[in-house]
Amino acid sequence: MVAGSTNDAIDALDGRLIRLLAEEPRIGVLECSRRLQVARGTVQARLDRLQARGVIGGFGPEVDPAALGYPVTAFATLEISQGQGADVRAHLAAVPEVLELHTITGHGDMMVRIVARSNADLQRVIDRVVGFDGIVRSSTAIALENPVPYRILPLVDQAAAE
Repeated sequence: MVAGSTNDAIDALDGRLIRLLAEEPRIGVLECSRRLQVARGTVQARLDRLQARGVIGGFGPEVDPAALGYPVTAFATLEISQGQGADVRAHLAAVPEVLELHTITGHGDMMVRIVARSNADLQRVIDRVVGFDGIVRSSTAIALENPVPYRILPLVDQAAAE
């Protein structure tokens, strides 16, 4: 299947199922079927298909880093040495405060979202992140607030309506 093809589309029932699971992650398949007014087998088949296609990637809890004692969020843009991508990825994956890593276009090669216990602790985290020979240069920006936290439901609603 090619990403973006019509085979990748979700329909209204998929959208309602995803929304229900996002709003009540501990709900069971039987209760989903009752609320959506479809057969239990239909819900299970839809869930299986959505998981197999990667639309639904997991059912784990959402964890707030600030509640774990990491209230500072920052984004670091990294420039890496040619041919060092795999090694840099492995290095960054070993740093617990690195929450996400994206390869990017534009200025820099990678962007990481990192967290820290304080601004002073952020220096320790940055030193650990950039303390690797494959990283040539970095630029860090501290997030002040998060007025639109990560969300997916508006996109699910749009995709289900198309």
